[in-house]
Amino acid sequence: MRTTPITKPSDVTRKWYVVDATGHTLGRLSSEIAKILRGKNKPIFSTFIDAGDNVIVLNAEKIKVTGKKMDQKVYKRNSGWVGGLKETTLREMLNKRPENVIFHAVKGMLPKNVLGAQTLKKLHVYAGPEHKHAAQKPEALTITY
Repeated sequence: MRTTPITKPSDVTRKWYVVDATGHTLGRLSSEIAKILRGKNKPIFSTFIDAGDNVIVLNAEKIKVTGKKMDQKVYKRNSGWVGGLKETTLREMLNKRPENVIFHAVKGMLPKNVLGAQTLKKLHVYAGPEHKHAAQKPEALTITY
């Protein structure tokens, strides 16, 4: 009797990729990064195994968005106290912490469980063109959509 092969964590080989975010649209780039992080681009993809690769995103400050999102997109956080809701627009976030913009976009596209949290640890976002992962010998990845 033939059975369907089941992917095991030992079968997974991980690669490192570098993506330059200069000129890319936020949502389109984030969805491609989320696919690579989950491993959906591999033939051994399984929903219950973390089969994805590590992704390094450079130049997060040079990301672009369409429409009026710079002023209308709002990031919210709460301190837990009454009246502790803080709101930050996309323009302010790009000035203060541009790496958080891509981080939050990709986080929203991953599963909301332990596997999603484990997958998110393989994302490394930097505001500028330098990164500290040269020892892993990352491959340059061109995103086309």
